[in-house]
Amino acid sequence: MRLILLDLPGPGRQNFYPLSLSRPIFELRCGMSSLAEKMAAKLAATDLAGFIPPYLAEVFRETSDLPVNDPAKLTGDDLMLVDGRVIAESFDTPTVGPSRVACDEEGRLLFARIAQADLAKLKTDSIEALVESAVATLPKAGAAPATWNYTWDLVLANPEQLTKDFATAGQCGIEGTIEEPAGMRGSKSDVYVAPGALIHPMVVIDAAEGPVYIDADAEIHPFTRIEGPCYVGKKSILLGAKCREGNSIGPMCRVGGEVEESIIHGYSNKYHDGFLGHAYVGEWVNLGALTTNSDLKNDYSSVSVVLDGKRPIDTGSTKVGALIGDHTKTSIGTLFNTGAYVGAMTLIAATGKPLPKFIPSFAWFLEGVVTKGFGKRKLYETAITAMSRRGRQWTPAQEAMWDEIFAITAEPRKAAVKKGRRAMASHRKG
Repeated sequence: MRLILLDLPGPGRQNFYPLSLSRPIFELRCGMSSLAEKMAAKLAATDLAGFIPPYLAEVFRETSDLPVNDPAKLTGDDLMLVDGRVIAESFDTPTVGPSRVACDEEGRLLFARIAQADLAKLKTDSIEALVESAVATLPKAGAAPATWNYTWDLVLANPEQLTKDFATAGQCGIEGTIEEPAGMRGSKSDVYVAPGALIHPMVVIDAAEGPVYIDADAEIHPFTRIEGPCYVGKKSILLGAKCREGNSIGPMCRVGGEVEESIIHGYSNKYHDGFLGHAYVGEWVNLGALTTNSDLKNDYSSVSVVLDGKRPIDTGSTKVGALIGDHTKTSIGTLFNTGAYVGAMTLIAATGKPLPKFIPSFAWFLEGVVTKGFGKRKLYETAITAMSRRGRQWTPAQEAMWDEIFAITAEPRKAAVKKGRRAMASHRKG
């Protein structure tokens, strides 16, 4: 059986912006691993392929071993097609048996189990043709599987998922180095320190309320407190951090200050003091000193998020922080509003008060308004520098992908820039 992970172009992708602007939805993290890794583990799949928006494909090939957008992967074996939004834990469809399909309420395919004998009856020259013919001809399954619907779903589920992933990993004990004096609360069976990880003196690991997994070559500096459940990724560094419960910190991050129930995808810096709560932060983000997000409204009502610059969406939760896209940079003292949407490739200068709830991608937020600033070329130059500091290269494929993202995000950015110009003109007249 070959597992085909799907993240096909369409309006549903916007629900996971700004994070899915620059990666497939199935590469988003929750708990200790990506959604793709969870689905592969659930189905015990070793033969995998993916189909993703074409503008993402070349960069994904550079950064992943997963074959993508290869029509040859649609023949020659039984297939299990699964949308990246499907929650692996609740996906109980057997990998063998007669062909079946299930769709969501909008008619989008959630999964299709296709026996090899049935493939000859379907169109396999493209993934779109296969999906269309499978939905039209194959028998329907029973209830549709549960799905992730928005990025904040992953954030809100993260603490529970961390605990489950730790149990699934089945690892505990100290294989790295813990220097004395050290403090540890809870059961040692709920702590794993991987080989190469270094825990400096005066660090507290508190596993009383959940497990703590510190991955290979991570480094934890003095006066850091880590509360479980928590995952610290490979080669990440915690610098005197108050790491509250429910955090997933990806690889090669630098994290200080206070962080609570948040996902930091990887290669990002929150080096200094400041609060990050119930947030999802992408890659290559730098949060300046004292950058803080609100994750709770003063009246304790549910938080809304604006994904398109126009329409607020009620999250149904009282705790939602910021969604911050890749390559965004903030100045010292930046204050993000509750449920803030902060686009990718955005440069933000603080205003001394909470920022608007929606800041588009490729924006230069200066003096309280969205501007074009010095343009995308200057943002690319900053990205090149940031990536080189982690030994990663800005490639022609990266630039082509970001050029496409610039086009995809043009409408809300143009509207915000126009609004900003009106505000500056009004201020000058006043």
